[in-house]
Amino acid sequence: MADAYNVEVLYDDNHIVIVSKNSSEIVQGDKTGDPTLADAVAAWLKQKYCKPGRVFVGVVHRLDRPVSGVVVFAKTSKALSRLNNMFREGSVNKRYLAIVKNRPPQQEGELIHWLVRNESKNRSYAYDKEKPGSKKAVLHYRHIASSVNYHLLEVSLMTGRHHQIRCQLSKIGCPIKGDIKYGAERTNPDGSISLHAFSVSFEHPVSHNRVTVQASLPEDTLWQSFSGVIERVYPPNQLELL
Repeated sequence: MADAYNVEVLYDDNHIVIVSKNSSEIVQGDKTGDPTLADAVAAWLKQKYCKPGRVFVGVVHRLDRPVSGVVVFAKTSKALSRLNNMFREGSVNKRYLAIVKNRPPQQEGELIHWLVRNESKNRSYAYDKEKPGSKKAVLHYRHIASSVNYHLLEVSLMTGRHHQIRCQLSKIGCPIKGDIKYGAERTNPDGSISLHAFSVSFEHPVSHNRVTVQASLPEDTLWQSFSGVIERVYPPNQLELL
């Protein structure tokens, strides 16, 4: 778990702070009672800026616990309100990388499903047609590279539904490596799933400058085997143009 001294901060200004989440961390408190990334970020800010009392850290969005990558937090109520609207309206460009066992049927495509969430099982089910209580889920995927046994996909979300990427990729026969909840054959040794929130790009809620941030890949061998092609496909100075 990250603490005040080892939070990986990718961007920090007066209104927002962006960090890289490890797959073992939870963004916000849950029934486990485990320490949260939000608490670690607050501790980091308190130490860096010598802030007295409680530090405001607004949770803008979440990543599932076994997922790694970019997480945006608000440092002011003004930024929190505006970022919430931006995420809700879809004006934030979020790019994910996923490692799957099976190659998708097309090189790239748009997936449209209707998702039904089962809270007791903490999972979602994807349907081709609208169902009672379902929510429309849309994503775009692109095949980037292949290794001997696995395939690397880029995923861009058009909507933000519960377990959306995990559920929709499983629906087309491409469960994410390690994600046994959605059809993977076995877990990853560290409990992660091979889904990484790689980059985020958006207009700053206060300054209106463009903010584009990229998270380093997880350090396991499989992710690192794809690092060369990822660096070629996504030069950091061109991310905001994608």
